[in-house]
Amino acid sequence: MSEIDRVRWHCRRGLLELDIIFTRFLDDGGYDRLTPAQREVFSEVLQFDDNHLWDLVAGRREPDDAAVAEVVTLLRRA
Repeated sequence: MSEIDRVRWHCRRGLLELDIIFTRFLDDGGYDRLTPAQREVFSEVLQFDDNHLWDLVAGRREPDDAAVAEVVTLLRRA
């Protein structure tokens, strides 16, 4: 299994809206353009619960951490 296949598997969420965002992000090459440090943060973001993550991506909340904010901004553009 390739790295992108593993990432795609970990991006599967309980909220359809998040599935759509992550699918677009991956399909458009967003993950491939991440730096190694951003990929680590992306993995951390995947650990957030769905409701918290959706609030971040939807812009209802802003991340406290600048590195998380950077990745969330990229997801918002997907």
